[in-house]
Amino acid sequence: MKSFLILAALTSFFCGPLPAAESATPAKPNVLFIAVDDLNHWVGHLGRNKQTKTPNLDRLAKMGVTFTNAHCAAPICNPSRTALLSGIRPSTTGIYDNGPHYSKGAGVTAAGSLVMQFKNAGYETLGMGKLWHGGLGFPEQWTATGGRESAERGKLDDRSIGGIRFGIIDGDDSSVPDTATADWAIAELGKKHDKPFFLVPGFHKPHMPWNVPRKYFDMHPLAEIELPPVKADDLSDIPAAGVKMAHQFGDHERVIASGRWKEAVQAYLAAISYLDGQVGRVLDALEKSNYKDNTIICLWGDHGWHLGEKQHWRKFALWEEATRAPLIWVVPGVTKPGGVCARPVDFMSIYPTLCDVAGIPKPAHVSGASLRTLLANPQAAWTTPALTTHGRNNHAVRTERWRYIRYADGSEELYDHSKDEYEWTNLAGDPALAAVKQELAASFPVQNVAELKGRDGAGDGETPAPEKAAKQSARRKKRQSEAGSPTNPN
Repeated sequence: MKSFLILAALTSFFCGPLPAAESATPAKPNVLFIAVDDLNHWVGHLGRNKQTKTPNLDRLAKMGVTFTNAHCAAPICNPSRTALLSGIRPSTTGIYDNGPHYSKGAGVTAAGSLVMQFKNAGYETLGMGKLWHGGLGFPEQWTATGGRESAERGKLDDRSIGGIRFGIIDGDDSSVPDTATADWAIAELGKKHDKPFFLVPGFHKPHMPWNVPRKYFDMHPLAEIELPPVKADDLSDIPAAGVKMAHQFGDHERVIASGRWKEAVQAYLAAISYLDGQVGRVLDALEKSNYKDNTIICLWGDHGWHLGEKQHWRKFALWEEATRAPLIWVVPGVTKPGGVCARPVDFMSIYPTLCDVAGIPKPAHVSGASLRTLLANPQAAWTTPALTTHGRNNHAVRTERWRYIRYADGSEELYDHSKDEYEWTNLAGDPALAAVKQELAASFPVQNVAELKGRDGAGDGETPAPEKAAKQSARRKKRQSEAGSPTNPN
C-alpha cells in the first residue's frame, strides 16, 4: 500500500492533473426558444414585402441559418402549436382547429411534450406568454414561469374593419403585453443559472388586434403603403373547396367596401415592427449575458397570414401566404453566420432538431426529421417536402418548385413556383403534370383520423362562434347570389 501511494504521488508530480476538458462533462447548451404568433413571411431578409422593417429579425438571421421555404404543420394556432410541441401531426392527433383543447388530441401528453424532454434532461424550463394555444400549456412542463400577462393599457383609437381588428394605442411600448414578456426574458438572461435553461418568450404580436403605439404606424406612412400583389380573377381556377376557404369569414368584402385596405396593411406592418423591437431587446440581453456563446436560438412563427391575396384574410388556408413563416436557427458549433437554406421544411422538424443539437433523447413518437445537416450545410441534399394540413383530408405539399393541394373532396391545385411565386395559375388540370401530382401525393398522410369536436380550447379572437359563423355564411351566400363574388382590384 505504501509503495502504491508513493507511485501515485510521483505520477501526479510528473504528469500533473488531467486537463479539465478531459475530466469534466461538456456543458449542455442553453436554449432560447422564441415563439411568434401570426408572423408571415413579411420579414426583411425573406424579401416578400419590401415595406416591412425588421432589423432585429434580419440581424438574427445573419447570426445563423434562416430557412426561406419553411412551413407550418397547420395554418391555424391550435393545431400548428400542438403538432410542433407534441411531435405529432394533426392527421394523427385529430386537432385540426381551435375548438378542442390540445390535451384531448390522440397521443398529446405533458410527458411527451418538447419542453418536458428538456426538463427531464436537467434543464430549467422557463416560460412566459403564448407557447401552446391559449398560453404556456401543461403546467408540469415548467420549473418557473413569468406569470400572467397584463392587459393592454392606454386609450385606443380603434380603426377595425369588421373582424380585421387594429388601432393606435395612446401609450408607449409598456402598453402592449408582449413588452412584459420581453422584460421577463431579459431579466432571466441577467440572472445566474446553475443549470442549463430552456427559455421561452412567447410573443402574441403580430396576432390581431394589431393595436400598437403610434410610433410603429408612423414607421409605415399610409401614403407610401403598397397593397400585396393580387390578380383580380385569382379564384376563377380554384375548386369550390378553396373558394370556400377564401371567403369563409367575408373579410375581403368588408375591406373592399370600406376602401381602407391600405390601412389594414399598414397596421399589420406596424405590429410586425413592434414585435421586431421586442425580439431585438431580448437578443441584446443575450449578447450582454454570460450565456451568449453557449445558447441555441430558435425563432419560429406558428403560420402565415393573408392580407387580401386570393380574396382571403387571416390564415385558415393552404396557400403560400397562410403556410409560410420565419424559421431561424443559431446553434453554436454547428451553424455559421449568414446561412440561407431554401430547402422545403416544415415545423415538425423543430422538436427532433432541438433534441439532436442539444444532445438529449428524442421520444419515439416524434415525427419529422432533424435539420442538423442543413444547419451545418444549408446547401446539403434534402428530399423531404414540407407538409401542411388544414382540416381532415385537406393537405398541401411544398417542394422547392411545387405546391400541390388536394382537398377532402378530391379537388386539386398545383402551382409551379419556378414561374409563379404568387400562385396565380392552377396547373392541376394539365394532363402532362399527372406524374408530378402523383409523386407529390406520396407525401400526404396515410392516416387521417376523425376531427375532434368541442369548444373547450382557448379562443384566438379570430374564429367566430359556430352560430355566428353560420349567420355570416348565410349573409355572404345571399350577397353572392345577388351580386356575384367580389373582385380583388390591384
